[in-house]
Amino acid sequence: MKPVKLGILGARRGLAFAGSASHGKSQELELSCICDFSDSKLEKAAKEFNVALFSDFDEMLKTDIDAVVLANYFHEHAPFAIKAMKAGKHVISETIPAATMAEAVALCEAVEETGMTYMFAENYPFTKMGLAMKSEYENEIIGRAIYADGEYIHPLDPVKFNEIAPGANHWRNWIPSTYYSTHALAPLMFITGAKPVRVNALSISDESVSAGTARRNDPLAIILCTMDNGSVFRITGWGTAGGHSVWYRVIGTKGTIEAPRSYDGGYFGNGQLNITLNELEPDISLRRVSSYKPEWPKGAEEAQKAGHGGGDYFMNKMFIEAIRSGSHPKHFNVYDGAAMSAVAILSWRSALSGGIPFNIPDFKNINERTTFKNDYSTPFPNDKGRPLIQPSVNT
Repeated sequence: MKPVKLGILGARRGLAFAGSASHGKSQELELSCICDFSDSKLEKAAKEFNVALFSDFDEMLKTDIDAVVLANYFHEHAPFAIKAMKAGKHVISETIPAATMAEAVALCEAVEETGMTYMFAENYPFTKMGLAMKSEYENEIIGRAIYADGEYIHPLDPVKFNEIAPGANHWRNWIPSTYYSTHALAPLMFITGAKPVRVNALSISDESVSAGTARRNDPLAIILCTMDNGSVFRITGWGTAGGHSVWYRVIGTKGTIEAPRSYDGGYFGNGQLNITLNELEPDISLRRVSSYKPEWPKGAEEAQKAGHGGGDYFMNKMFIEAIRSGSHPKHFNVYDGAAMSAVAILSWRSALSGGIPFNIPDFKNINERTTFKNDYSTPFPNDKGRPLIQPSVNT
């Protein structure tokens, strides 16, 4: 079977995908070309990979690649995804699929019209910890989920921040505190299978956190997601105050599954998954409190070599499987991605409105999503005349 020929847009984060494609032969990917709008980034890519290089995305789409990895700027994925699918290319998108509600609708329409495979490459669910938490939850050891926490805190010192956010109009200086929320939300969706149906949020503003940078946004937001199973998830966006933390907890009717919270140089501290059961669990043979260190599932040992705690390995694998089968990816399809985009966007509107709730549309339902078809409101500076919304609650 021929490998999937891959083109990559974005020679920064995209080089991690390039490495997986060029070295991960078992994943049946073949790196064909790389595109970036920066000459310096293309020069770096040329030193690492012997493939065709492009500074024009349209020209890359004219090649015989099968699929495109989008690893360009956070808020610019949807237009490139739509263009690629209309050119007959499958798409895997590295950040939230859409920066506006209108783009989320247009992306769903493009997938339905072209029949191409689209995947949102949210990789944080597919660590050893995430896979183990899902397995324990599906074994019904803690009962039905009624509450969960997802936390992604990643502070950066001003020098490092300015390096990755050059220029006053770089997206990182304008992104609202709710927008980079999928590292917190997606693992909980993966573990429980629940989908968001309503959000409300509060944003926390503190200018001292942004000292020495050009940031106009807030350092932290708390988002409450009501899910389709009646549970409530509390998540953060990309929090930039406090200590580095990646943490998940699922509380069920009979107990709790929790990742370790301490951070000592890895994704999950000491790597011990913790399970606590309560008196509603009738099986007295089960230990009330247990802890163990998860391992990779059998046959997935190669994930150890992949980036983002193994997540990149599973992203590539699921993307290939979806392309070969001609079906939606197992995790996360265009409707999941659009819903997570809506969580980011609408929870920010909630924060600006003092925390009032906003309903998440069912993007499979044409009538529900059509309400947002012309909603291009954005916090990011643009030359398209799109209506701007403020990036901080104190702006």
